[in-house]
Amino acid sequence: MKTADFDFDLPEDRIALRPADPRDSARLLVVKGGALEDRIIRDLPDFLQPGDALVFNDTRVIPARLSGVRQRIGAEGETLTVEVEATLHHRDAPDVWSAFMKPGKRIKPGDRISFFSHAGPTSPAEVADTAPSSEPFGPTFSPEGRRTLEATVVSKGEDGLITLTFDLAGPALDDAIREVGVMPLPPYIAAKRPEDDRDRSDYQTVFAEHDGSVAAPTAGLHFTPALLDAIRAKGVSTHAVTLHVGAGTFLPVKADDLADHKMHSEWGEVSPETAAALNAVHAKGGRIVCVGTTSLRLLESATAEDGEIKPFHGDTAIFITPGYWFRAVDVLMTNFHLPKSTLFMLVSAFAGTATMKAAYAHAVADGYRFYSYGDGSLLFRD
Repeated sequence: MKTADFDFDLPEDRIALRPADPRDSARLLVVKGGALEDRIIRDLPDFLQPGDALVFNDTRVIPARLSGVRQRIGAEGETLTVEVEATLHHRDAPDVWSAFMKPGKRIKPGDRISFFSHAGPTSPAEVADTAPSSEPFGPTFSPEGRRTLEATVVSKGEDGLITLTFDLAGPALDDAIREVGVMPLPPYIAAKRPEDDRDRSDYQTVFAEHDGSVAAPTAGLHFTPALLDAIRAKGVSTHAVTLHVGAGTFLPVKADDLADHKMHSEWGEVSPETAAALNAVHAKGGRIVCVGTTSLRLLESATAEDGEIKPFHGDTAIFITPGYWFRAVDVLMTNFHLPKSTLFMLVSAFAGTATMKAAYAHAVADGYRFYSYGDGSLLFRD
């Protein structure tokens, strides 16, 4: 299959820059058996049955975009600096993260990176002014009292990932990232407006519990406590899994042939209790309804060929394209995805490529809002 097979036209004004308010007032396109129905999110219980199971991702987004400067000692002992930005991707150890960095070509192993809090120094000249000569890589706090987080570049991978070892580890590093970082809004939103305090809550689901994602599981952004109460009142059980979404979700597919595309891994967990509960749902004839592609990808990674969901703890790089045989998930609620993205390929595999192209054409023509802060769709497996 070719990446171009999953392209479609999307006008710029269809990209949502803020979520619906209230969250469950967003639109919902129901796609079932090739038919399309326009509803709203709070109508979701109408499409669920007693005995079904709703599965959501309880990851919490961290402020994973860091800005600062690369510092390198020159041939004559001088400190060479250049502005950099990092988007954390995957935690490899208590003091180690892999990250996508800009400008990546100007970074090499051994470089020191100083990341500053949002209001901190923003240019190499300011950094030089704040760092005492006896500490060429900068203090923990600048003279203005703004936080500095230091790291060393360990390696650069062929996949574009740069490995950073921080001077802090564990909870201390977590606290520093929360203070220094900003919410990693998707590029298609960040290019149109800056991140602000409202995004700290808007870009977090009602399910959020475990820190680790650098992107929101966006289908979950539509849920409210009242909607969850209505779902449970319908006799539908709710279950949490955890998949820490990495920055690779924002990357375009560069390969012309899908066979040449490499997915970046993400860490996830399905507890033994959740696996047993979901297997019991299927055994009794209930359906597994996933909130978002992240929970779907994790459950499919955890499911054996015979359909039994196993406990799972580790990384997954599952890449789902048309022709994939779904083992666990029966219904998927998800947002509208980018052209030529791995997620549009996934929904095409789930509901049928022709069906999804027709659904997206309808959504564009009818004014649905796309991407992270946009409207939702409810897909029944083809």
